[in-house]
Amino acid sequence: MKLRAKFNLVIFAAFTGCFLFVAALLYQVFVAYAREAVLQNARLMMASADAIRDYTANELTPLLPADLHGEFVRQTTPAYAAQKNFKHFQIAMPGFTYREPALNPTNLSDRALDWEADIIQEFRNDPKKDEIVSERDTPTGRVLHLSRPISVTSEVCLECHGAPSAAPAALERTYGAASGFGWRLGETVGAQIVSAPMMVPLTLAREAYFKFLAASIIVATIIAVISNVLLHYLVIAPVKRITEMADAVSLGEENVDSYVKPGDDEISSLSVSFSRMRESLRIAMEMVKGLPGGQADVR
Repeated sequence: MKLRAKFNLVIFAAFTGCFLFVAALLYQVFVAYAREAVLQNARLMMASADAIRDYTANELTPLLPADLHGEFVRQTTPAYAAQKNFKHFQIAMPGFTYREPALNPTNLSDRALDWEADIIQEFRNDPKKDEIVSERDTPTGRVLHLSRPISVTSEVCLECHGAPSAAPAALERTYGAASGFGWRLGETVGAQIVSAPMMVPLTLAREAYFKFLAASIIVATIIAVISNVLLHYLVIAPVKRITEMADAVSLGEENVDSYVKPGDDEISSLSVSFSRMRESLRIAMEMVKGLPGGQADVR
């Protein structure tokens, strides 16, 4: 196997090994960055929902009547306000959702789905846990869920969700007395769940990943070409010239042109040493020929 082939084989093997390792590592990095970007968007949505809940509870509820024409005014409920606001948000940003499901909700439309109930139950099993980040495959693609517990932290909540007999009459007339009651202080009854689609960020991350790989291959190809050119002019071509000169000298040719590679690298030193040896051999041969009866045949 020639030197160029050996050189390219080693370079190819080294590049392939490094490329596969880096490709696997970078894929995880790109996906992690995409997931973190989605999670940050979910945290912003959660913070916005909390702001709407606080504004409703502290600013609107004291101003609005809870009973209007015999019907419960839903706008006085922080959970209703936050979810209603995000229904408008969802029009502009489809795929993003915000829900406050509960195991025993007043409004049956807020009843937890199976996967939501699992999250609520996880909060109930571990009261110290204040956040759960999970992912789920849906018909529209992979979705990230950011969940936080909803717990009964004040006696005020039990005015509507304690015993049915103590609840406002308008609340019972609107929603009935079959659900949303019997809550206890300190109990985790539901969860705030922000759902954010991951398809677009993951697609962008994969596109950036493949572009990076393509750029890496192009750069590696350019480096390989430049390395081969340098190898040819700095090593292979000079060594080939020295080899041809050595072959000619070994065959007894007397008029062999000397070759000295310019520079001060190892190949240049080799060419100088060989030219010196060739000159010494020529002088020795002339001396042998000058002796009486001197004949030399090195062929």
